[in-house]
Amino acid sequence: MLKLINLKEGEYSVDSAIATVEIEIESAKKEGIVAIKILHGYGSHGRGGVIMRQLRKSLALWKRSGLIKDFFGGDKWNLFDENAKRILNKDKSIYSDCDITTSNPGITIVEIM
Repeated sequence: MLKLINLKEGEYSVDSAIATVEIEIESAKKEGIVAIKILHGYGSHGRGGVIMRQLRKSLALWKRSGLIKDFFGGDKWNLFDENAKRILNKDKSIYSDCDITTSNPGITIVEIM
């Protein structure tokens, strides 16, 4: 299952967005979820780009610490990327995700351990 976190809805600050994602990662691990799709935007309206950059810095730290397995931008969320294929092989239901072929820079995919 692919869990969705929508940071574009609501008035998230960078700190609250990162805290929300961390809580959702912990929750997803307990639920046995394979991956999380985070909608954050890419900066065309200002806030999305700042959240994206800081979130990806936090994700890099969480990957090194073992909280998550991996993460990548939506531009690599396609049927041919090795990281995406690894996730899709774990859960075939994720093939129905609406962004799997859109090359969307406004999302980040997080692979859970």
